[in-house]
Amino acid sequence: MSRISLCELLEWQAAGRQFTLLDVRRAGVRLADAAEIAGAQWRDPEALFSWKEQIPRDRPAILYCAQGHEISQGCAATLQAMGLDARYLIDGYAGWHAAGRPTQRLSI
Repeated sequence: MSRISLCELLEWQAAGRQFTLLDVRRAGVRLADAAEIAGAQWRDPEALFSWKEQIPRDRPAILYCAQGHEISQGCAATLQAMGLDARYLIDGYAGWHAAGRPTQRLSI
């Protein structure tokens, strides 16, 4: 399964590489954090089969959940099995936040 580290993601951003950033944290966890990585689109992980066709196929999809474990890995594996270049962010939102990387407040 493909993954991407925080450093690699930062390199992609700095280089202007095109990708789709997907926040697949559970709704309650996301609301409790009240923030997200700038540019992310939230997708309910439990509804993956209803939104999978909306993901652009012309660029990689980077998925993150709270810790970078089951949810983002499972969603990325499912999208990969459907032919998308999907990767999960190692350590998820927690790793991004712990590294002091910028977040934005949720616009609900």
